[in-house]
Amino acid sequence: MASAYRDNKLAATNYDIHDLIKKRWSPRAFSEKPIEPGLLRQLFDAARWAPSSYNEQPWRFVVATKNHQEEYDRMTQVLNKNNKRWAPNAPVLMLTLKKDQFDKNNTINKHAAHDLGQAVSYMTFEAMRHNIYLHQMAGILPDVARELFHIPEHYTPMTMIAAGYLGNPDMLPDDLQKKEVSGRSRLEIDEIVFRGQWDNPKRL
Repeated sequence: MASAYRDNKLAATNYDIHDLIKKRWSPRAFSEKPIEPGLLRQLFDAARWAPSSYNEQPWRFVVATKNHQEEYDRMTQVLNKNNKRWAPNAPVLMLTLKKDQFDKNNTINKHAAHDLGQAVSYMTFEAMRHNIYLHQMAGILPDVARELFHIPEHYTPMTMIAAGYLGNPDMLPDDLQKKEVSGRSRLEIDEIVFRGQWDNPKRL
């Protein structure tokens, strides 16, 4: 069962892209196996080497692991109702934040969210090297996060990430089990890439 549904999750790519990209997906069923602290730090080391506008590195992370239960329980309070159904299965939860202003002149950094996304992508593919899966969630309560974690002004909570090793889909509620084992799809290249001008149907 486990190998069958994992095979079903492999991306049906049109070209021979890297295997780490093909096998990446966002599970909801996580094993209880913890992520070793040194390996967890390795993931953040990958994240910090992502590119950013003016090298501002506007990403920040608040991390909680199950071996620090009080911190972990506090992190789960930031999840919305739907994500609370499954995300607390993961051994690691992390809140992502963006720094809203440039250090150099205190003006608004309009690219901070983009750069945070790049850092998370770097982390994601480093994680996949070690068969660690990340599930990114927009469903959080930012005001709760700001209060619980004493987040300073000019930093904005953006997403939550559940991280861990794959678990058994049978641990999930029935509706989520179906999502866990179903295949994946994406828009075709010609639906997202235009040649020379917007909505040009000509192929590259």
